[in-house]
Amino acid sequence: MAVPKRKHSNSRSGKRRSHDQLKGKQLHLCPKCGDPIPSHVVCPNKNCGYYMGRVMVEATS
Repeated sequence: MAVPKRKHSNSRSGKRRSHDQLKGKQLHLCPKCGDPIPSHVVCPNKNCGYYMGRVMVEATS
């Protein structure tokens, strides 16, 4: 069975894990109201509800 001969240093482990960090959400501006929203999501603004060029959720009063 393959067993490592020596412990990996913290520096070596850190180099391996350098790409494991979390990335921020990809945001874009709503074309109707201008609020930043995640991609491929209906605009959560109460007066907007806009997605893909049309209104998906009616505005609430």
